[in-house]
Amino acid sequence: MKDPRIQKLAANLVGYSVDVQPGENVLVEMVGSERDLVKAIVEEIGKAGGHAFVQLIDRTVLRSMLMTATDESLRTWAEIDLNRMKQMQAYIGIRSGENVNDLSDVPEEKMRLYNSLYFHPVHSEQRVKHTKWVVLRYPNSSMAQLANTSTEAFEDFYFNVCNLDYAKMDKAQDPLAELMSNTDKVRITGPGTDISFSIKGIGAQKCSGHRNIPDGEVYSAPVRDSVNGTISYNAPTLYNGITFENIKLTFEKGKIIEATSSDTARLNEILDSDEGARHIGEFAIGFNPYILHPMKDILFDEKIAGSLHFTPGQAYDVTDNGNRSSIHWDLVLIQRPEYGGGEIYFDDRLIRKDGLFVIPELEALNPEHLI
Repeated sequence: MKDPRIQKLAANLVGYSVDVQPGENVLVEMVGSERDLVKAIVEEIGKAGGHAFVQLIDRTVLRSMLMTATDESLRTWAEIDLNRMKQMQAYIGIRSGENVNDLSDVPEEKMRLYNSLYFHPVHSEQRVKHTKWVVLRYPNSSMAQLANTSTEAFEDFYFNVCNLDYAKMDKAQDPLAELMSNTDKVRITGPGTDISFSIKGIGAQKCSGHRNIPDGEVYSAPVRDSVNGTISYNAPTLYNGITFENIKLTFEKGKIIEATSSDTARLNEILDSDEGARHIGEFAIGFNPYILHPMKDILFDEKIAGSLHFTPGQAYDVTDNGNRSSIHWDLVLIQRPEYGGGEIYFDDRLIRKDGLFVIPELEALNPEHLI
């Protein structure tokens, strides 16, 4: 018997998130062993008159490919997949798998080559810029472990989050997007954090289920050289299979001049990937009412209610500050009281305190109005 929650999610992905039209080509990419959602998505694409193309990836096989990869093989791999991506009008990416650390022992140099020669041209440049796309996770026992819940409880949480009324959230985001578009100076304060920067002229983008599921953020980017001060992130983060905790970054004229964490050496290796990796490509405010605690999965963690993320690396085209990099690493700071609290100021006006919006025009984004 089909789980109606899966069919509802598939219908939302196809009909709302990427809005498949008759005749459009859609690449469905699944990393992991689960198949029910893939089958449901293919069915929904067919109902919409689209053409489904499916790629199934096993992360353990991907690890073997990366361990043996060469400059030449990565360029050929990218050329093949880039040609396919150029023929797609939409992309739905699903990430699952039994072990989030499967890539943790791939040498950093191999991951750097993969990110620069494969992921950047195929995904950052082509898929992100030229297709309608959405990416999401799929619930399994591994994710439940990360969230410290039973598998059944995590599935209930997952479908509550992913099948949220994102059209309602979209309307509630309008005042924040407008305010960010008209803001010059931003200041963020909290334990171990006092950082300021400008977002003047960059613009803002709403995120309400059209690119990520789950969703719930509005993002911009700092003027590239305007960032000064220190930020201390309190959500653990996974990057290339490695867990980092207690990341602290200090900026001077937009550049990260000091970086420490639970693995300071590896952190600085990543930030030295290229010149743009030590500058920020995104600033975003998160407010999904169902996501309250980090689980080392960035698609969930960056949407945590009362959070923000401040991202080293590549900027998005729609809020472009000119920063270019092979990385885009969303690092999360949660400002609700149980995580130490904190404030966000726009042009010296307090707009959020301890994770709750405090000005009338933004109160519709507080949890009680979104559930």
